Amino acid sequence: MESLVEVLTEVWRRAVTPQSVPEPATVLALAGVAVVLLALPPVARAARHATTLVHEVGHATVALLAGRRLSGIRLHTDASGLTSSSGPARGPGMVLTLLAGYPAPTVTGLAGAWLLGYGYAAGLLWGFVALCAVLMLVVRNVTGWLLVLGLGGGVAVASWLLPPAALVGAAHVLLWMLLLTAPRAVLDLARGRRRRRDRSSDAARLASLTGVPAGAWVLLLLLLTLAGPALLAWLLLR
Repeated sequence: MESLVEVLTEVWRRAVTPQSVPEPATVLALAGVAVVLLALPPVARAARHATTLVHEVGHATVALLAGRRLSGIRLHTDASGLTSSSGPARGPGMVLTLLAGYPAPTVTGLAGAWLLGYGYAAGLLWGFVALCAVLMLVVRNVTGWLLVLGLGGGVAVASWLLPPAALVGAAHVLLWMLLLTAPRAVLDLARGRRRRRDRSSDAARLASLTGVPAGAWVLLLLLLTLAGPALLAWLLLR
């Protein structure tokens, strides 16, 4: 028990200790590193799983804020997911819950950029680990547990072992990958709608609830996620 307390104390110390903030040229170089890494299939798959995880956390968070009861989250090997909640089947709470998923990585990325701007790269990474620990309590399938454990465990090991300078670089690259993967998820949604009659996607359910065409919801989600990388660059380069 004493060893666990010592480890947690050290993690907290690292999380609240600011690191150096990179120069603008370094920030842009790290964005380029993220683009190159996303061209590698294993990295791209891991990034998509991380984006799906944040997507489902967005649904779950807004569902709770809207007064709905969270039933659980399921994550799958094809980078899809499902968040279940109970409450009114219609109304603003349900609309906001459905709308929250795809923009969640963008919102998370911008919040992360704020932390990085103040030098809290380690705090950002350990915050993600803490999120994964909480998710283990609400994920309802074995595949989901393994994915959350793998993502959270990988970030935890890197955060523990990497020196501060490398940690700062890793945090920037991971944040860029999250922001760059978010629009692709919306494009996958659009392609899926063209290939088959889709009644279960977020856009289709939003259309059913509001009367606004699903294509308009897809366009709105795409614009929101495309704005993320631009805003991230502006925040970090400041």
